[in-house]
Amino acid sequence: MADGIASTPPELVDQHGRRKRKLRLSVTDRCNLRCAYCMPENPSWLPREQLLTIEELLRLTALFVIQLGITNVRLTGGEPTLRRGLPELIEGLQLLRPRGLQRVSMTSNATRLAELAPALKAAGLDDLNISIDARDPALFQKLTRGPIEPVLEGIAAARDAGLPFKLNAVVIRDYNDGEIESLAAWAFEQQVEMRFIEFMPLDNAQQWSRERVVTESEILQRLGTRFGKIEKLPRSSASPATEYLLGGKHRLGIITTVSDPFCSSCDRVRLTAVGELFACLFSARGSKLRDALRGGESDAALLTMIRSGVWNKEAGFAAPRGYVERPITMHRLGG
Repeated sequence: MADGIASTPPELVDQHGRRKRKLRLSVTDRCNLRCAYCMPENPSWLPREQLLTIEELLRLTALFVIQLGITNVRLTGGEPTLRRGLPELIEGLQLLRPRGLQRVSMTSNATRLAELAPALKAAGLDDLNISIDARDPALFQKLTRGPIEPVLEGIAAARDAGLPFKLNAVVIRDYNDGEIESLAAWAFEQQVEMRFIEFMPLDNAQQWSRERVVTESEILQRLGTRFGKIEKLPRSSASPATEYLLGGKHRLGIITTVSDPFCSSCDRVRLTAVGELFACLFSARGSKLRDALRGGESDAALLTMIRSGVWNKEAGFAAPRGYVERPITMHRLGG
């Protein structure tokens, strides 16, 4: 844990005046699905010794919470349920609750939740975002190279374990845009909030183009035709999604990274599974905290690196509004 606990953590801010409250903590680059927008067709996994240990993850997270005022931690990957010791990590994070940590969440493809959901709930996990880009079994298999049945079983297990969750789908034209209505209808039948995410220009295979982006306005037009009146709900500073009520009863979220960027209010930073800090999802490079950590640097030195890396955070996608070339893909950076 962090040395020298601060009674009132100083704010972690960037040069644009945005305060950071949320840490996306990647615990592995490995995944058992193969979504094209997230990773190369034939990914190579990082050697396990390069990944931060559970103890290193806890030490760095303690710095973010105790010394820098981070209140929310979201575990990501890759697929985080593939990480050994995941329940122990979540249990360790509970020690930070009295120090300011308010929420421990996770983003998952749900394929292993059937066996892990009760243990994750018992360890202290608060909630989940579950990724599902198609409801049609054949299309899901084509998109992910995996069957949909374990995902559906995992969703049921999360519900049975009492873990609140939302469903996420990245929408890409000529990929899965034909699933918008059926995914929403299925989610609404389950009484679960569905969130659609605009396709972001982040993959290193350069698959992105503006023509493949299905925008918020198009999504709403299609869903309005199917479900009726659309009511925009007050925007929550805690969520990247713009939320709507469809037909007077169905809750829907849309993350408008491309058509209406929310970079000006971004309160997130990301730490990869190998300990590299990315202040922005669109950053081309990060700060290598693992090397400093394993080199014996003090907490004070690590804090200086974190503050410097975050202070120099770019304005975000709202500034360049185009394809971002970078050496890291989403399965290594974390969603």
